[in-house]
Amino acid sequence: MALIEVEQLSKTFRNFKRKEGLGGALVNLFYRDYETIRAVDAISFQIQPGELVGYIGPNGAGKSTTIKMLTGILVPTSGQIQVGRFVPYRNRREYTRHIGVVFGQRTQLWWDIAVIESFKLLRKVYQVPQPLFDERLKQMKEMLDVEPLLNMPVRKLSLGQRMRCDLVASLLHNPKILFLDEPTIGLDVVGRMRIREFLGQANEQFGTTMILTTHDLDEIEKLCRRVLIIDHGRILYDGSLDGLRGRYSRDRRITFQLSGGFALERLQGEGDSEGDVEWSESGPLRLQARFQRDRVRPAEVIARAIQHAPVHDITIEEPSIEEIVSRIYSEGRVDG
Repeated sequence: MALIEVEQLSKTFRNFKRKEGLGGALVNLFYRDYETIRAVDAISFQIQPGELVGYIGPNGAGKSTTIKMLTGILVPTSGQIQVGRFVPYRNRREYTRHIGVVFGQRTQLWWDIAVIESFKLLRKVYQVPQPLFDERLKQMKEMLDVEPLLNMPVRKLSLGQRMRCDLVASLLHNPKILFLDEPTIGLDVVGRMRIREFLGQANEQFGTTMILTTHDLDEIEKLCRRVLIIDHGRILYDGSLDGLRGRYSRDRRITFQLSGGFALERLQGEGDSEGDVEWSESGPLRLQARFQRDRVRPAEVIARAIQHAPVHDITIEEPSIEEIVSRIYSEGRVDG
């Protein structure tokens, strides 16, 4: 049975359109023009217990609005949300004891007190028994190496240190679900890797269901088996990254490193009347062939290149997830 069930979920906002200048200000006193913005537009999906799902989309796509509805912060305009036995916006007080939330640009820790004091306050807020709190904190300290930070005021922590402490705070009460909204934003490479490793470990060790929104597609590739892509408030894709590659990316690239000169015109002219293979020079002594995998076999392309150019090395490439997702954003659809 699904842990999270979302059915035809929508959220609209009514925004006041201000007119410019003094004349516009006078008009605004007597007449106000409003526009309705549909941030989330009839989306549906289910998430099973223990899944780690990437939720991605460009800025303004509806990611954060969805997360805020799932956490009970926002009330949907229409549609249904069921998380376990809870409807988030109706049962918010009890529901929040079963979830954890990390917003990359905000903290749930108290700014001027020591980190450990924030943890103790959260223990009381979530009504966690002391033995369970002590055991959980010990696990988190080892996994995220926060022992040296516990007696420091939050305001003295670096961004990376604060994010590690926020992750501890979000998991101290052993939530069933962890919502992560840009948890590594602004962090350096080392900080991102550390948090990425922790999330994978926590998901596997504790079985915590996680929904991760991020612009870092490398993070999605390394952590998530499933991805939801949203744009303009609508779900464009729901499935595995491998399925996304197979469904959307039908082209392949082969790069040839050459040991000498060659005649590009001969490659372009031979056996290519239907434009099955696109040949180009991708750098000094580098030749690239782009073709559709369902129309041309790689062996045919390699044989043609070897026949007309001094090939020294060969690399077969698939388009990166970043390329595929960028194309989906720009076209606003997924093939299939």
